[in-house]
Amino acid sequence: MSAPNLHGLNPPQRQAVLHTEGPLLVLAGAGSGKTRVIIEKVAHLIQSGRYPAKRIAAITFTNKSAREMRERVGKRIKGDAAQDLTVSTFHALGLKIVQIDHAKLGLRRGFSIFDADDSSAQLKDLLPPGSKPDVIDAAKHLISRAKNAGLSPAQAAEASRSTREREAAALYARYQQRLSAFNAVDFDDLIRLPVQLLETDDEVRMAWRERIGYLLVDECQDTNDAQYRLLKAIAGDAGQFTCVGDDDQSIYAWRGANPDNLLSLGTDYPALKIVKLEQNYRCSNRVLRAANALIANNPHEHPKTLWSDAADGERIRVWECRDAAHEADKVAAEIQFIAQKHTAPDAPPPWGEICILFRGNHQSRALEKALQLLRIPYHLSGGTAFLDRGEVKDALAWLRLLANPDDDAAFLRAVQSPNRGVGAGTLAKLGELAAHAHVPLARAAESITLAKQLPARAANALQGFASLLHGLRNDARTLPPTELVRKLNERSGLLAALQASCKDEAQFKLRRRNLDELADWFDGPKTSGPGELAAALALLSHADKGDVGNQVRLMSMHASKGLEFRFVFIVGVEDGNLPHEASLDEGRLDEERRLFYVGITRAKERLWLSHAKEAQRWGDKLRLQPSRFLDELPADELQRDGADPVADAAQKAERRSTSLANIRAMLAD
Repeated sequence: MSAPNLHGLNPPQRQAVLHTEGPLLVLAGAGSGKTRVIIEKVAHLIQSGRYPAKRIAAITFTNKSAREMRERVGKRIKGDAAQDLTVSTFHALGLKIVQIDHAKLGLRRGFSIFDADDSSAQLKDLLPPGSKPDVIDAAKHLISRAKNAGLSPAQAAEASRSTREREAAALYARYQQRLSAFNAVDFDDLIRLPVQLLETDDEVRMAWRERIGYLLVDECQDTNDAQYRLLKAIAGDAGQFTCVGDDDQSIYAWRGANPDNLLSLGTDYPALKIVKLEQNYRCSNRVLRAANALIANNPHEHPKTLWSDAADGERIRVWECRDAAHEADKVAAEIQFIAQKHTAPDAPPPWGEICILFRGNHQSRALEKALQLLRIPYHLSGGTAFLDRGEVKDALAWLRLLANPDDDAAFLRAVQSPNRGVGAGTLAKLGELAAHAHVPLARAAESITLAKQLPARAANALQGFASLLHGLRNDARTLPPTELVRKLNERSGLLAALQASCKDEAQFKLRRRNLDELADWFDGPKTSGPGELAAALALLSHADKGDVGNQVRLMSMHASKGLEFRFVFIVGVEDGNLPHEASLDEGRLDEERRLFYVGITRAKERLWLSHAKEAQRWGDKLRLQPSRFLDELPADELQRDGADPVADAAQKAERRSTSLANIRAMLAD
């Protein structure tokens, strides 16, 4: 076997790669090369003969990260080994466990995975009539929080401390009964159910420990309680794992992440070895010194200090602006100057190397307007995700129903997509008949006996729908997945309805492209029918985006984690915004500081921080205060407006010179 490729790794990175006996925690600071460490460690585990690839699992948090890691492992490890390796998200691993051991969980083969809309629809039906969307969302949040803590309905009821929590636990129980009736699980169940099974069934637990001999977990600080318990159940007492994380970048407590899991590793595994990666390969030293000073104000069990061989770089600019509009204008003008200064001859401007970060998505409006006025191309993260597009969700409902005739949520969407004369009244009556006969809606629609109890027109429409499903289900046994999806789009009437709903041919072509892309997604993966295809799709993260091209990026600081840009602007650095008002009220200042730390460490070369003096709220002018975090940054690393007249004058002169040079170049052309 060949030796690990340690060339170019620093001493702590090499130490992390070579440690293969017993539990290991790698505390990896921002930009410290943690992904390379994981790749090299996987290669070392395989090439040393310590573990075959099929017994190694590398777990991360997004499908995008998993794809990138899989590609890098494939380049590093030649041959079939890379194909045998498990590289996935926690939820994909959980799905694999549920698929293999579904019978132990009381599920039948081909179970459905409810998405957020499906769950909301079921909760709306279970709550009192007329419940408002915010009530439904609140109930869904409480149930999700219980599942992320690994609690069953009975355990949630036992842990309830208030009337609201007891009501939510009772709703959770009814909701789970409904899922069971539909032979379905929701997204949170993909972690909760495997934890429940592995913690209570010795035979299953030992089988999975045999399947997965070594576990690598990236972004361990983002694990919730259920995910941490899944890690422990698989790793066992021996703790053959490497967890990679950074407590300074834990910014997802609002969705259940528990950074204390990093501390729990030391308690649960006394033999835990800790390696710190502190050398940063991304940022200038000024940015690092500012980030270190900021985060030092948070408590640390394992403090670390990032350092770099890079140059100091320019000081961090701090702008005080009149309001959000003035702030946006300054940012847009500076971006235009950056593009002029750094555009190479015969090359496009480096728009893609520039990013604007903000605390909340509402802050993008003024920025978009300012960028549009200067004709600066930009991409706003957080637009309508591909899987959220109506035509795509319609096709997926059909696909899910082909895979699982018991999926009532999919039936309700598919039977009305496109409209075939089956209205709400008919569906309500069908639901009553189905409940009385103890069959799912799709089976009820096929029943001639039940159909006789419906109006003739509606009964005929349902019979036609059932016949169409039957034919497509037969096709699913023989057609390649991509061809099946294309045939479904045609025969279901989805394409015809889509064309009828579009105002012109151009719009139809644009939206049809979404259905064609959906079909293309099924080209290549090894699957055995629409059931596995639908399950795979249910795991796709709506946040995963492809390459957005050479455009300025606008995004929230939460969305920026894991990314890096040459030039970074952070706007709205005011108390009440960063740190957020709610965090101040709830005593969550540490997480807001970590969020600011994440934003700062996205900058490779230059960083701008801006704040406004006033804002318009409900028609009144509100006086704003600069963020308290600005006072935690080292004054020597900052250049505030007006504080250094010599530097300000030099920068103004540079802008005039660059503008004149561009004018001369245009005249010369």
